[in-house]
Parts: sequence; structure tokens; C-alpha cells
Amino acid sequence: MSHAPVQPNWPARIGIALLALVALVFATGLAVTIGEMRIPLVTAFQALGNGLFDLGYPVSAIQQGVIFDYRLSRALLAGLCGGALALSGAILQALLRNPLAEPYILGISAGASTGAVAVMILGFGGAALTVSGGAFLGSVAALLIVALLAAGAGGASDRVILAGVAGSQLFNAATATIVTTLASAEQARGVMFWLLGNFGGVRWPDVFVATPVALAGFAICMLHAKALDAFAFGADAAASLGVAVMRVRIVLFAVTAVMTATMVSIVGTIGFVGLVIPHAARFLVGPGHARLLPVCLVIGAIFMILADILSRILVPQQILPIGVVTALVGAPAFAIILYRARRPA
Repeated sequence: MSHAPVQPNWPARIGIALLALVALVFATGLAVTIGEMRIPLVTAFQALGNGLFDLGYPVSAIQQGVIFDYRLSRALLAGLCGGALALSGAILQALLRNPLAEPYILGISAGASTGAVAVMILGFGGAALTVSGGAFLGSVAALLIVALLAAGAGGASDRVILAGVAGSQLFNAATATIVTTLASAEQARGVMFWLLGNFGGVRWPDVFVATPVALAGFAICMLHAKALDAFAFGADAAASLGVAVMRVRIVLFAVTAVMTATMVSIVGTIGFVGLVIPHAARFLVGPGHARLLPVCLVIGAIFMILADILSRILVPQQILPIGVVTALVGAPAFAIILYRARRPA
């Protein structure tokens, strides 16, 4: 009895992709039209047309600036940030075979924050090192420290999480020390608000930096989708299937560090996105990374855009840090995942 290979259902896949694209465009449209300044929907579309295609509609300079230069750039960066963090969480969960792994819990975000703050306040590296570069060095340092701690504790996946918590506390303490002892009052206020996650200062140059990082990271992750599937059976099983385990780990850990560091350097620390979104994506499309990674990218983008909208409307006349909004959603989800993870399969 022969078994014909299962052919992919391309109409269904194309339909899902179009639906995801529509949902992403709709979320971006909401982000552009919702805000403290009430701007008619027609005017908003005219401002977008002027900014994107130079159509010449009669829109005031203030409304044009609010819609195109502030809200649209903010929404696009929120989507890039959410997608990159969700991808990073999916990669770390696959490599470490732990459902609780993500950049925030493993201390990568905390290390990136310390590196960025060291550049901003201490001028570490002088003119040769940017805030993004400092964040990258901090994230790599966090990865190395967590890896050493986990290896010393036996290397099990649960030890990696514990090492990540310890590393996160270490770098958070370093950041707090720099801010409280060396920063001026004005610097301290700005840094502490930034550390909670803030899209308020986002402009187009930030989008131009984040876009190639997120897209290149996604492309590299997709190239390693089959290798990530093999890691589900353990490193030894992956090696027996022909996967270059060490090379794949180095490449993908570097990718997660670059994506996390770039986003943290622009908008600050945002937790729980990399934890919650990959689990939601697995619930929708299963564990296969060829499907999982694109879904993580899209759902992460939509989630972050909607979270940014909530941060602007939850409290009248006040904008909440985006990290507060994601934590309100992520903390209960983390508790549910932790409870499910402790039960025997």
C-alpha cells in the first residue's frame, strides 16, 4: 500500500495569508486614526496619500504631521517590534526546548537595556558606539552570562530559565545603579520611562533602522525552519538528522540578540510578547516552524499595534508605557503557561 505525500492546501494558505494581511492593515488603520487629536477619517486617508504618494490633498501641516510623521511611523515600528520579539521568543523556545523561554525572561532584554543606558549616560564607547551598538553588546553579554550559569548548573532547560532570571536581576541592578548614581534628574526621568517601553519618540529614521533588522532576522529564521523542527527531539537527535547544531545555535542566538537589542535600543524593554505570541501561534497552526514563524511575525505585529492603541486610550490625557500594557496581558498568560508546563504530558 503506497502513501502519497500530503500536498499543501495552497488555497487555504493563501486565504489565511490574505486574512492576516487584512487584519494587519486594519490594526494599522486603527492606530493611525485613534489618538488624542480627533481627525476625520477622510482627512487621515488624505494625509496618508500625501505622505506616501504626494497626492496634494488640502491637509493642514499639523494634521499631516500627526497622521504621517507621528501615528503611522509609530504604528509601523510597533508592528516591527512586536513581530521581532515574537520571532525571538519562538526561536529561543525551540532551541532551549522550554515553553517559558523568551528574551525578557532570559535576561537578553535586561542586558540590552544596560548596554543602551551605559552609552546614553556614561558615553561608553564614545562616538564610535551608538545606543543600538551598546544594546547589542549588552544582549550578547547577557547571553554569555546566562549560558555560563546554566552550564555550571547542569545545562537543563529549567536551569537555563533560572539562570536567565538571575542574569536579568543582575543587569537590572546594574542599570538601576547607573541611573541612580550617575544620571541627572532629567536623564533619570527619561531613562526610567524609556525602560518601561515607549513609542512616543518614534520617528521615520527609527523605522528605517528596525525594518531591515526585522525582515533579515525573519528571513534567516525561515532558512533554519527545518533545523528548528529537528531541535524538538533534542540536540543529539538534530545532529543525527544532519543539523549542524553548534552553527545553527550560534546563528540563531545571534539573530535573536540583534533583533532584541535593536528594538530595545529604540523603544526600551517590553516583556512577555516573546512568551505569549508563540504559544498563541502554535495553537493556530501547530509546531511546524515553516508555518509558525510567519504567524508569529504577523500576530506579534498586530498584538503590539493594538497594545500601543490601548496605551493611548486606557487613561484619558495620559499615555501608559507600552511595557505596562503588555505585562497586563502577559503576566496572566505566563501563569497559565507555567501551570500547564508543570503538568506531566
